[in-house]
Amino acid sequence: MDPAVRLASTVADPHVSQLLLPVEATPDQAQSEGELLARLVSFRGENPPLSYESLLSLARELVGLAAPAHRLPHLDEGPVAAILARTLWIIGELDTTDEQAVRLGPQDFARKLRSALPGADRELSTDAAWFHDRLLVTVCLHLLHHLIRRSPVLSDRMPERAHRIRQLIDLNDVEAVRGRPEPSAVDAEFETRYARSIAEQYNRVTIYGIDLPNPNTPDNWSLDATYLSLSAEFDNPDRSEEDGGSGEPVLPADRALGGHERVLLRGVAGSGKTTLVQWLAVSAARDVLPPELASLRGRIPLVLPVRRFAREGFPSPEDFLRAVRHPLADEAPDGWVARVLTEERGLLLVDGIDEVPESERAALRHQLRRLMRIYSGNFCLVTARPSAVEANWLADEGFDELALAPMSRDQVAAFITAWHTAAADDEGKDHQRLADYRDQLLSSIPLYRELRGLATNPLMCGLICALNRDRSGSLPQGRKELYEAAMEMLLQRRDPERRVLYADAVKLRRGARERLLRKLAYRMLVARRAELTMAEALEEIARQLPAIPSTSGQGQPEDIFNHLLLRTGLLREQSDHSVEFVHRTVQDYLAAKESVEQGAFDMLLDHAHETEWEEVIRMAVAHSRPAECARLLGGLLAPGRKGMQRNRRRLLAAACLEHVTELDPETHARIRRETRNMVRPTTLEGARSLGWVGPIVLEMLPDPGTVPDREAHRLAVTTTRINDDAAIHYLAQLRNRASLELRAELARGWRNFDTDRYAEEIIAHLDPEGLYFPVSDRFELAALRKLGGRARVQIVGPFTPDELLEGLAHEQLTHLWLAYDLGVPMGWLAAFPHLMTLRVNPRLPRVSGVPDGIRILS
Repeated sequence: MDPAVRLASTVADPHVSQLLLPVEATPDQAQSEGELLARLVSFRGENPPLSYESLLSLARELVGLAAPAHRLPHLDEGPVAAILARTLWIIGELDTTDEQAVRLGPQDFARKLRSALPGADRELSTDAAWFHDRLLVTVCLHLLHHLIRRSPVLSDRMPERAHRIRQLIDLNDVEAVRGRPEPSAVDAEFETRYARSIAEQYNRVTIYGIDLPNPNTPDNWSLDATYLSLSAEFDNPDRSEEDGGSGEPVLPADRALGGHERVLLRGVAGSGKTTLVQWLAVSAARDVLPPELASLRGRIPLVLPVRRFAREGFPSPEDFLRAVRHPLADEAPDGWVARVLTEERGLLLVDGIDEVPESERAALRHQLRRLMRIYSGNFCLVTARPSAVEANWLADEGFDELALAPMSRDQVAAFITAWHTAAADDEGKDHQRLADYRDQLLSSIPLYRELRGLATNPLMCGLICALNRDRSGSLPQGRKELYEAAMEMLLQRRDPERRVLYADAVKLRRGARERLLRKLAYRMLVARRAELTMAEALEEIARQLPAIPSTSGQGQPEDIFNHLLLRTGLLREQSDHSVEFVHRTVQDYLAAKESVEQGAFDMLLDHAHETEWEEVIRMAVAHSRPAECARLLGGLLAPGRKGMQRNRRRLLAAACLEHVTELDPETHARIRRETRNMVRPTTLEGARSLGWVGPIVLEMLPDPGTVPDREAHRLAVTTTRINDDAAIHYLAQLRNRASLELRAELARGWRNFDTDRYAEEIIAHLDPEGLYFPVSDRFELAALRKLGGRARVQIVGPFTPDELLEGLAHEQLTHLWLAYDLGVPMGWLAAFPHLMTLRVNPRLPRVSGVPDGIRILS
């Protein structure tokens, strides 16, 4: 389908103008923020000129005008018109002014109207819902055009926005008459080559450690064979007690993007943000996106890794390809990217906002905002680490916020199984040995808290798998120990065990290899960059070689660099010959170790309030000797900083205690004393952010028996995000509260802990009145069944009807909430004799085949 529904101005104007009162009947626009739209529309107030029946008739006419060009079935026209009329009716209920509407633009104004009527299009087929959303955008465009034509004040106040709306009207009129213009022959030929290059460039991923011990194993793997869809949830703090407090569903990350045009995706290091970006780019380039992302089909993926232009600032469209050093940058037709964006065919994938120094992120946000306002009809995904930008960082530009969730037990098991399958296929022998390692690891992770805490994202799961095989099932405990074992595996034992003994003339042992890599990482840290040019890397190596005796006579800097690049697996060379580490976590670990080696504690403390230095400082504490550790942590607590900077530094000191090997009791007590009052958050945003501090927070939280329900809920929000068995003990002291909001948060936290223990100590004690109990995997479903089932259950994971028929208590179930698309008709619900209500999350496709007598709610 065409990505837009067009109506020429000559056709639309006579109809859309009826939505507004005549100019002489509207009040003067003397207010600084414009006039409320509710006072300008013709269908609200006493004795309105346009009744609801007339509005419905107008909607039918608009649908009838647009439907033929898009082959909308005649039977769908009536339902679409009914939803369109209800959506337009909302304009008279909003507290939005004409100026605010124009500032939003047609896409975001339409989104605002839809959000005020959630789930309204559930009655429509997928194609009909798509048609309604696109037609609504077109109607909003013509409505905004009417507003700026009749009010010169709006054009004077917002000349850029008014000009853009006029541009969109001109483009709309051209395309409505002629159809969407096909790309020129030159553009079309280039787009074919560009799509092929994107598919080739991004269809490779690194699976850490899988290249041992076979010397012929590739350094990376096909995305097609290894992509694992992780889970994500939209960040929505406004949970209602009326809906059981269950909040947003946890969905596969790629599916969660469906229906959203602008998303800010948060995820910790190694959580899979970049892999998701790659998957979107490759799928769009190959035109194989799933049905949930049908709105992205036909779009051109524009991948923008922020580290490529972190120093220069956000590039203009004509510089996109050159800024990211795309191999076809010099072959693109003049103005091609701008044409793609103007035609609303862009799929913008901005990866790694945290790669920009914190002091420069505001400028980057301003540049991104301006781009999205000029080219408002393009999809945009922005990724960042959780603490890199504050909540609602891009909310005023219509960005929804999505957070990657830690891997569930099923996802961890699927990853481990896939890893060992790939390794077995690669080695071509001894499959049983690898199967034994796989089974041992699958049974170990649920048993050991340290492993459970580490196995939460693809990066760490990959390292655990590799080390489990490398060490014949004997795994290190703790993150620092895991990294150290990985360094030993990659820097010392990789080549001998792969029998790569004579690949080049350079023979360096682990110490020399690591020292040179640390120097490169440290230079990147000091320069606040994620990559070096080839010249800079060679210059740094040449500068360090005289101080490392074991490198004497091993060759020129170029030989040493090539040895590090080819033999360690930790560096990666780009098409423009710049060099970077395979993952930011590796760079942070090595830079932290070098910082401690050089005694650069003052430098670390100078930057401790900046989010991009958090991991470096945590690892530096882990590497430090007792006196150095006390100096670092004492420096974090030192006075001189104000406000948020001081609070962030103190919380970082508390978070570092998890990594301390030895610390004097006085410093330890001081950290606890100075942070104790900081762990009573006053907002849900603050409660969530405390989770990153780690288990030490549990020692500082107030007695749960002494706080009111509202504060108890915020404390539960914090504690359910701390993956530690001690958190269950704290949460158990909240389980008998009556607050539905609090009980829902306790139920939601189940997926973060050991299933059976949490079920026994928390779930079994929660008052079921009005509460939906979420189940995300087969373990939770079985545990809930063991407790006798519950009347209200929320499905937040991938199940088949057979699994639910077996796992849910047939005689108990009265209310079922689908927060996960099962993708099948609902006839199987007839097996539950007392089921009265089926609730379907508004973000999911509509359901079909629901038995009579079951009420459907959105």
